[in-house]
Parts: sequence; C-alpha cells; structure tokens
Amino acid sequence: AHLESYGRLRDVRVTVLCGGIGGARFLLGLRTLGHDVTAVANTGDDLTVLGLRISPDVDSIVYTLGGGISTERGWGREGETFRVRDELTAYAESVAAASALVPSWFGLGDLDLATHLIRSRWLADGVALSTATRWLCERWRTGVTVIPATDDSVETHVHLNDATTVHFQEWWVRFRAQVPATHFEVRGAAAATPAPGVLEAIAEADVVLFAPSNPVVSIGVILEVPAIADAVRSTSAPVVGLSPIIGGAAVRGMADACLSAIGVSTSAEAVARHYGCRRDGGLIDGWLVDDVDEAAVGVLREAGISCRAVPLLMHDVDATAAMARAALDLALGGARD
Repeated sequence: AHLESYGRLRDVRVTVLCGGIGGARFLLGLRTLGHDVTAVANTGDDLTVLGLRISPDVDSIVYTLGGGISTERGWGREGETFRVRDELTAYAESVAAASALVPSWFGLGDLDLATHLIRSRWLADGVALSTATRWLCERWRTGVTVIPATDDSVETHVHLNDATTVHFQEWWVRFRAQVPATHFEVRGAAAATPAPGVLEAIAEADVVLFAPSNPVVSIGVILEVPAIADAVRSTSAPVVGLSPIIGGAAVRGMADACLSAIGVSTSAEAVARHYGCRRDGGLIDGWLVDDVDEAAVGVLREAGISCRAVPLLMHDVDATAAMARAALDLALGGARD
C-alpha cells in the first residue's frame, strides 16, 4: 500500500510525531482529510508547578483539536481569566515562604488550572499519563488519537553559558531563549519506555510524519526515547517531515536558538540533514520545504531524501490541510522510490 498513489487510498493510517502549538495546528488541518490519525506528543516540556503536573504540548494539542485553545495566544484556554495567578502573585509578593513556591514567569489560567488539577489527581492515584490523556481527549472530542511519547518522567533542561541549568520552560518562557544555551539535557529519556500504543502506531502506520515542530526540543525529545527512534528507523512506512524553517527563519518560537545550541544552521536543508536519510541510518525518507527554499530540493534529493517545495505557512485550516495532503502525497507517491 505504501507505493500506491495517495489519491487511490482511503483511511490512511497516519502517525504524527509532534510538539505543541505548531504540531497542534498541523493536526487540525490533517484531521480534515478524514484519515486515521495518531499523534505522538512531546512530553519533554512537562513540569511540576505548585504540586500540579503540567503537560504543555499535550494540552495545546487537546485544546486546539477540541476548539478550546486561545486563538490570540496560541496556548491556554479561550476566554481565560487569571484570578488564581494574580492571587498567588499577591502571596509571593508579601509572604517570604510563598515567594519561593510561585514562579513569577509561569502563570496558569483559571480554566487551564482545572485540567492540571484533574490530571495531577489521576497521576497521584496511579493512573498513567497516557490514560489520563485519553480521558482528557474524551472530554474534548479531539477526533485524533493523542498519546504522550512516554508515561515515564522526561524533562528537558537547558545548560546555559554561565554554567547554570534551568528547566526548558523557564528558558523558553522567562528568558525567551535569549540566554545562550550550550546544550540540552533530556532527563529520564534514556531509561524511558514508549507509552502504550506508540510503537504500534509507528509500526502499523501507512505514513509517519514529523510535524513542523521544533526539531530539537519537540521532535528531537520524542526521539530521545531510544525505542521510538528505533521504531521510526525500522517501520515499513515512509517517513516524511515538514520543515519548521522557512527562508532561514523559524516559523514560530525560537527554534533558531535551539538549533544554534546543537550546531545546526537555521535552514530547511540543514534540519533535513540533521534528521538524516533513513537509507543511511537516519530518520526520514522525504522532506517538504517551503517554496522560498526550493533551492534545497535538488541538493536533498542528491543526498537521498525525496523532497518537494510547497507552501508551508499555516495561515488557516485549508492551507494546513493542503500541506498535510502534500506530505501524504510525497510519502505514498514515492518517498521510498
């Protein structure tokens, strides 16, 4: 089936490795094509604040697919209020014992807080993160199977050039990735096992896609779980990625700072080479670049990576659906030829 034209296939089983905001928006477009979609979500951004376990990327995906995401911010809930955050800030400003507990740079909205409360209670009762995520999807009617990459605790920490180390969320939210990083440490990943269903979703897929998510701290962190990287390398499905870099700049966020920290140039071609051609032990068979990066097509083809240039800006759901359709067409129309 993998060698048939996408136009002749129905009910394609698509497994997508993805991060939060960009990955969620990509899934929104992909979902409209009517295929069987499973999203394997990054958990490296997860952290504990005030005793609550927060899964930013999982929540962004669930809220977006469920129609509850804040369209203005791109994260958190639509119609959000922040009365609890403001009250916590008041405590932190007036009580020394509270100031160390309340991170001023990380604010939880009141509606969002309900998700963290219920998930944290489930986890405390021994429920796995993947099960808790499935229950959240029931409430939000996501239309996509969402699985965290692992049920184990995996957190990304950033080593800074002043020899200090901070959680990725602090580097990203508080410092806006402006403090240079020397490297990223994905704590717990090497010993982690994939969540139930992850390996099956990769092995049984007709197509595996890398969403246009951060290649270092989203897709890269998922692949830090050894069994997941092995599954991607060994699946019989074609593996195609969509570039998160357009015209030498990150589409969203500070992916350039992440790429710089690991010595990779901020270009569509460089990210494809970072993932590597599967026939040579890498991770991808095909790669979509934006029209402005068309010069990379021939170069990557010579490197063994099937490549096409198409519009990759997710202006709206229709534009995103066209991107997803192009990725499936590349995969099933010859990414392994």
